[in-house]
Amino acid sequence: MEILIRKQGGDAFVAPSLREAPIEAGEETLRFAERLLASGFDMLMLLTGVGTRQLARWFSSRYGAAAFPEALGRLTVAARGTKTTAALRELGIAPAIVAPEPNTWRELLSATEGRPERRVAVQEYGRSNPELLSALRARGCETTAVRVYEYALPEDTAPLREAARRLAAGEFDIVLFTTAVQIAHLMQVAEGEKTAPATLAGLRRAAIASIGPTTTEALEEFGLHPALEPSHPRMGLLVLETAEKAAGLARSRLK
Repeated sequence: MEILIRKQGGDAFVAPSLREAPIEAGEETLRFAERLLASGFDMLMLLTGVGTRQLARWFSSRYGAAAFPEALGRLTVAARGTKTTAALRELGIAPAIVAPEPNTWRELLSATEGRPERRVAVQEYGRSNPELLSALRARGCETTAVRVYEYALPEDTAPLREAARRLAAGEFDIVLFTTAVQIAHLMQVAEGEKTAPATLAGLRRAAIASIGPTTTEALEEFGLHPALEPSHPRMGLLVLETAEKAAGLARSRLK
């Protein structure tokens, strides 16, 4: 991101805001695995590439390398987007359903509308998605959620804490968010720095660019309304299109 921003003439400050921390497999994961291997699901929704790969590694270590792809071959696989599709390709699996852009759970839900599968397993993000599970249940589906990692703060929070302080001081003109959990983690460290109100005020003064609808929703929960979403949910396009509109964004910020 820093290189991309600098190539567009920006003065970049990049603050890592999360890490994907594996969750130790418990009884729920074991029950999911046994049921998957026994062909107990009609559909598996895979929401992230990270989670797909982690499931594959876990199955491989416990049941052998072939167990997970063979199980996927016996049911309908639905992938949320390109990263998940790429992870499946590594296993030799082509998903039957791929959510269109902007690749949120809502597109995946729409893409599976009218399907006959009723026993549905969902590999979740680093946090649960009760809206997706509720929508599936409203269709009459029996749902099983499996979460193999969680979103945690980065091991080194110094850059994120600096970002909170510099936002509070009004030092940034434009702020880019590339995933939904970033705003919650930013405000968490801002609370620790005793700058939360000023950090939030700094965000309101800046022009915000959001990678896509899910991230925008998370920002709006904090009363922040992005000025821009890219034409496609890609980090390169986020930087490029923000740079192209930077002058206009700066003017709107000053109003």
